This record gives sequence, structure tokens and C-alpha cells, in this order.
Amino acid sequence: MVLSLHKGTIEQFDISGSESYHDEFARWMLMLSSRSPRSIIIELKSRPRYRIPSCIFSISHLKSLHLENCTISLPRVFQGFKSLTDLSLKFFSSTNMDIQNLISFCPVLTNLILNYFEGINRLNIQAPELEYLNVVGDFEDIDLDAPNLKAAILFHYHKSKAYQSIPIAHDKESHVKKSLGSLSEIKTLGISSSFMKYLSKACILTKLPIVFTRLEDIYLTICFWDQRQVLTVCSLFQNAPNLKKLLMWSYPGSTYDQDQASIQELTLQMQMNHLITVSVNDFRGLDHEVHFVAKLLSWAPALEEVRIEWKGEMDRSMVLTKLLALPRVSPRAKIIVT
Repeated sequence: MVLSLHKGTIEQFDISGSESYHDEFARWMLMLSSRSPRSIIIELKSRPRYRIPSCIFSISHLKSLHLENCTISLPRVFQGFKSLTDLSLKFFSSTNMDIQNLISFCPVLTNLILNYFEGINRLNIQAPELEYLNVVGDFEDIDLDAPNLKAAILFHYHKSKAYQSIPIAHDKESHVKKSLGSLSEIKTLGISSSFMKYLSKACILTKLPIVFTRLEDIYLTICFWDQRQVLTVCSLFQNAPNLKKLLMWSYPGSTYDQDQASIQELTLQMQMNHLITVSVNDFRGLDHEVHFVAKLLSWAPALEEVRIEWKGEMDRSMVLTKLLALPRVSPRAKIIVT
């Protein structure tokens, strides 16, 4: 009633709730679309998912759009959101092509969140002005073309066991380039354990297609006894010469592969001249973890602190003795175990 009686524009429309409003939803959206809002937030949590009506995609001056628990199907006549800078989609379903077109038809998009989606297995993100990206989902492939990206969180998971059978890309360089090749301006990079596996299909101590000269912070989850993941991380380090902060979560993995080499066996020599702080969470005191910390201490002449969050069941004092005895190239490097 308020929408129907209001004669002017509406700057912001924000609705949330857990009850079912499916009978009224399309009518609300139709009236809303005629009021030319600049910002829309819809967080209605009842099932089934709300189908976003086509009239929403005709609001040409929209700057911010947050949708949750919805189904997105672009109308054929969609002309894009020419002013949209902020797009957040959570718990939604759509198709590869609709999401690709939705993103590419937003030429000034700077912030993008895609969390927990269905119906999308290949993400093609072409966004020349994008600065922040947060992806959490079950996907098989990702193609990033975002040359101005400054921060990216890539959390990749698989619901089924099919992940184990995904073949390595035919063109390994292309495989990595599609994922990381355009991120020349990135300053912060976050990688989940599954996305680390995805990268490790091809990124093994190889020269990446780009040097991340602006990358200063890396957040990642890693299985230290998986040699492929360890070497993938080392590849990232080699291509991030100005890395200052490294935050890692130790992930034990489901099974131990006897064929995997220990990080202790690696004879890598690299310089991490600008690394200042390292944090390792969920540290269990395993040899693989200790050996990786040892490598960091030998690679980082400016290192000031290695902070370790203990989660192990081993003899903590024995592991602590090992850690404190590790040689370090930086005279200021402190090891703190909490």
C-alpha cells in the first residue's frame, strides 16, 4: 500500500524476513521497479527460492543490488545495469550464461559477492573495474578477467566426490592464467583448501603468467603434507615479491598419500625480502608443518614474527623446542605459540 501511494522515487528498498511472502512478492517488485530505487536489498529466507521478476532488471539507475535465497533468470532484453557498483548474490540459482552476462553488463562494477550457488559450474567473470571479489561455491572452472582487482577471496568446495576425477587441464598455463592471469593489481588474496587443489592441478613450481607486484597479504588454507599444494604455494611466493603478511590455516586432509614428498625434502631457495609477519592457525605439530615454518624462516630476512595457534594433540613442549631451535635468517624473528 505504501509503495502504491508513494508518488516520488525511492532511494533504498531493504526487506528481510523468514515468513513466506511468495504471493505478494511479484506485485511488490513491480511497484518497486516504477520508483527507480538506487539500492535494493532482499533477504527473504523462506522456501522455495524467490524468483526475481524481470521488471527488477529494467531499473537502469540501480547502484547496489543484494539478493538472497532467489532464482535469477535474465530477460532477453536485459540492457545491463550501467551504474551498478555493488552486486551481492547469496544462496541463489542461475545459469553460467546468465551470471556471465549479468556481470559483464555492469561496466562499473567494483564489488562482487557470489556465495553458495546452484546451476553454475563455470564462472566467467569479466569486470574491468572490479576491486573486490568474494566467491564461495561449487564450481569446476573459473575464468577471471579483472585487471583492477585489489582483493579476492576464492573459496571452492565440492559437494560430491566427482572432484577427484576432474582431469588436469590440457593447457596447464592456460588453466592457471584463466584463474590468476589478470590479477595484476591485486593486494590481498584469500584461497581455500579446495581452490588450492584446483590451482595445484597445473601450478607446480612454474613461472606464473603474471607477477603480483602489488600483492602484500595472502590468506590460505593448505594441507602441508600434500606436495602439490606446497609447491603451488611456493609458486605464488615466487611471483609475489612484495609479500608482507602471510596467514595460513593448516588443513590435515582426508588421507595421507605415501607418495607425497615432505617439504623437508624440498631444496628450494627463494627470497621473501618483504615478508614481516606469518601466522599459522590449527597447527598440529606435524613434521610437515614444522619443516614449512623452517623454510619460511630461512627465506625471509625481514621477518619479525611467526605466530602459531596450537591445535595439536602431540607433546606441545617437544614441538615448541623444535620450533625455537630452528635457524632463522632474520635476527628479529620471534616465534610465538598460543
